[in-house]
Amino acid sequence: MIVQMLKDNKIGKIKLFDSDHWTVKYFAGTGIEVMLGIPNKQLASLADSYDNAKDWVKKNLTKHLYDGGVDIKYVAVGNEPFLTSYNGSNLETTFPALKNIQKAINEEGIGDKIKATIPQNGDVYDSGSAGPSAGQFRSDIRDLMTQIVHFLQDNDSPFVVNIYPFISLYQNPDFPVEFAFFEGGATPVQDNGISYTNMLDANLDTLVWSLRKVGAPKVKIMIGEIGWPTDGNKNANLQMAKRFYDGFFKKMATKKGTPLYHGDIGYYLFSLTDENQKSIAPGDFERHWGVFRYDGKPKFPMDITGQGYDKMLVGAKNVKYMETQWCVFNSDIKIMDKVPENVDYACSRSDCTSLMEGSSCNSLPNVGHISYAFNMYFQMNNQDVEACNFEGLAKIVKANMSTPLCHFPIAMESSGWSLRMHQTGAVILTGISSLLLVLYT
Repeated sequence: MIVQMLKDNKIGKIKLFDSDHWTVKYFAGTGIEVMLGIPNKQLASLADSYDNAKDWVKKNLTKHLYDGGVDIKYVAVGNEPFLTSYNGSNLETTFPALKNIQKAINEEGIGDKIKATIPQNGDVYDSGSAGPSAGQFRSDIRDLMTQIVHFLQDNDSPFVVNIYPFISLYQNPDFPVEFAFFEGGATPVQDNGISYTNMLDANLDTLVWSLRKVGAPKVKIMIGEIGWPTDGNKNANLQMAKRFYDGFFKKMATKKGTPLYHGDIGYYLFSLTDENQKSIAPGDFERHWGVFRYDGKPKFPMDITGQGYDKMLVGAKNVKYMETQWCVFNSDIKIMDKVPENVDYACSRSDCTSLMEGSSCNSLPNVGHISYAFNMYFQMNNQDVEACNFEGLAKIVKANMSTPLCHFPIAMESSGWSLRMHQTGAVILTGISSLLLVLYT
């Protein structure tokens, strides 16, 4: 389904967070270019042993490179490994792992075609309160980043950076909203004769300056993740997401780059579909980054060519749902004493992020909040009758409880997931894919 959805929308490149063979094999013969991912938890093993790196390349990369196989272009070694929240846990392993993987790729005779890199968070460089020209790599990792970017430059590998204007807005109440978008309405940031009217240009040129200052000005820059969530926060909604993507696609279509980095910039959108089990530690919006809903339905019209011809993307085909039924609050109940604890139980074991303040379902009446929580738990437990009890507070109905703003989902049916759930006891509702990022160029 995923591959067909990508092809239907003429999406020719994809980035994975892992390299599981069961997933990667589906891209064989599709013409879709793939970036494989190596999770941070594997970095130590690849850093400690070159043999482990060689084994990884043989098992996860070269086995796909046959006539009619998978078109693999990049290997992402780790993901944002130098986040300050990791407390330096990946500082000793990331660069050695990168070198070992690229060496193993080179020894296979494919180093001219496949490059290893490290997707970084934009926090690895900064300009303080000054403009981009003050940019430099973070002081605690500057020496390490200098070694890494010179390695990338020597191997013709890109610097991949994840940039999120939404998160800047979310984390800083003083962040100028217009600076997150591309209409030119923000108060410009003046720097060395250059006027910056959006965060993306300013951020990327801060990276350009950082590369220049460590003697690696020729490194190609690629955006590893960029997007806008549609729920879970007052600024995460369909209107603002559409505004962001419309401006972003239009900018990318010009192929002019930034004031200092000229030309076309490759980029990966985060993400393909919503993920109802993603960690919400950074915020409730984390489960709502998809340009498609959990079931592969497009959320709003967009024009990925940047020419302004809005249309709905082509959704996933042949999606099978479970029975058309919902679990809701039993309105016959008059004593509400047990409601709070049952709602808390349901939400702690499902996904109630759409109920949070500023979210799409927050405006529901109290009974609607209760029903939404009960239904999410019910659907995420595959509509098990026992999952719609809540000490007699709930009932199963055939009437759709959705409103124009708030969607009450139905679980998808999947033989593959059913087998996995039977074997592991896992509870999966939704999210056609939790691994995919989309690249449009």
